[in-house]
Amino acid sequence: MAPAVSFNVEAGASDFPAKLTKQVLVCSIIAAFGGLMFGYDIGISGGVTSMDDFLIKFFPAVYEKKHRVKEDNYCKYDNEYLQLFTSSLYLAAIVSSFGASLTSKKFGRKITIQAASVFFVLGAILNTAANDIAMLIVGRLLLGAGVGFGNQAVPLFISEIAPARYRGGLNICFQLLITIGILCANVINYGTSNMHNGWRISLGGAAVPALILLIGSLLISETPTSLIERGQKEKGLEVLRQIRGVDNVEKDYEAILHATEMASQVNNSFKNLIQRSNRPQLVTSSILQVFQQFTGINVIMFYAPVLFQTIGFGSDAALLSAVVTGSVNVLSTLVANFTVDRFGRRFLLIEAAIQMLIAQTIVGIILAKYLKASNSMPDNYALAVVILICVFVSGFAWSWGPLGWLIPSEIFPLETRNAGFFVAVSTNMLFTFLIAQAFLTMLCHMRAGIFFFFAAWIIVMFLYAVFFLPETKGVPIDEMNERVWKKHWFWKRFFDQDGK
Repeated sequence: MAPAVSFNVEAGASDFPAKLTKQVLVCSIIAAFGGLMFGYDIGISGGVTSMDDFLIKFFPAVYEKKHRVKEDNYCKYDNEYLQLFTSSLYLAAIVSSFGASLTSKKFGRKITIQAASVFFVLGAILNTAANDIAMLIVGRLLLGAGVGFGNQAVPLFISEIAPARYRGGLNICFQLLITIGILCANVINYGTSNMHNGWRISLGGAAVPALILLIGSLLISETPTSLIERGQKEKGLEVLRQIRGVDNVEKDYEAILHATEMASQVNNSFKNLIQRSNRPQLVTSSILQVFQQFTGINVIMFYAPVLFQTIGFGSDAALLSAVVTGSVNVLSTLVANFTVDRFGRRFLLIEAAIQMLIAQTIVGIILAKYLKASNSMPDNYALAVVILICVFVSGFAWSWGPLGWLIPSEIFPLETRNAGFFVAVSTNMLFTFLIAQAFLTMLCHMRAGIFFFFAAWIIVMFLYAVFFLPETKGVPIDEMNERVWKKHWFWKRFFDQDGK
């Protein structure tokens, strides 16, 4: 049977009466500050690693290569320890996200978010005070623990408290705060780049969003699903009425109660996750994380200042260009906030894949033709590359960026939700680590070909979104199997055999 290639599916979001209450809005924004922590770190790393004071103290070999007159444009930053500074965080995030999945299930989403902020504050303090590479890496590992806990708990928290018709826009607040964090980091890097030891201010700034999240987390409510799952049914019903803004929450409550009863029958959620009927969600959530990283976006966000210096911008101009791309990132994510629940997830993913493919390919062509090993690119082409990168970033920011977190947080049944989202988060962190660790070496060896490498992946992503990704817009979170997966032309076969 041929797949039906359509962009929207009408869903019964109105089955469960609900208003967009002030409490839901405030809780979602506070929780989304976990994204601000993550985004700040993504943005700060590339800027700090292009600062001379930082390189002299921790990576003198890179500093020497950077200032050699005849050093290869593509290889001047190729250093495994410099890459480890950026990527070590994601190793810690992989391990900690497993602990966070257990904490989130046993103690709740709220306390997991609080733990994330504590880890991040400690990591920021160590990095600010660092006097050697060991201290620097330990600080990065603590930051990684914060990222792992935050990325595990925050999207689940928002998806569970949000009414179905607003879930997409509210969940994208997490990605919006990531982009704002990246922009803030770029601005701070630009301001501290010419200050003596300005890198300490840049790295120490990571404590600010973490402290805001820690204080704000004292004000948020636990999700009704988590409360009911842990036996606090009356409290869960009370919170459900508060966040929905209506008294008639019986159908919503019964759906959550049924989901928790099903979940209670599962002794090992990780073992249950590999059952045939859970493979559609597991495959989709995992492959979205791989695709998100193989767009090449974190290459640009991690190393934007380094990349712009490679194509001929001076240090200050490179940081300023990173601020420009960061601003585009924020504004484009706002587009996703207001369109994801109107046009659906698939439409945004498919449109953006086309947009990113065109931009990525043209950038590769320009670099291949005009940026050689030791020259500076002509100004007009360097400017064209910045514009094309902005086009690329805008497409990612209203699609594969936010939806890579949104879709996995909404597609799992409760009995596998924590375990399934852990797999998604850890897959994201693993491939972020691999890209961060390998990029500067890949840039050195592949040169402009690295952009064609990522462009090829975007073609694969486009085909997956067209043929294998179902629409989840407006579907209540605990009814995904019945309304989405069992009706999809391909994935429905995974439910027929075991009758689930």
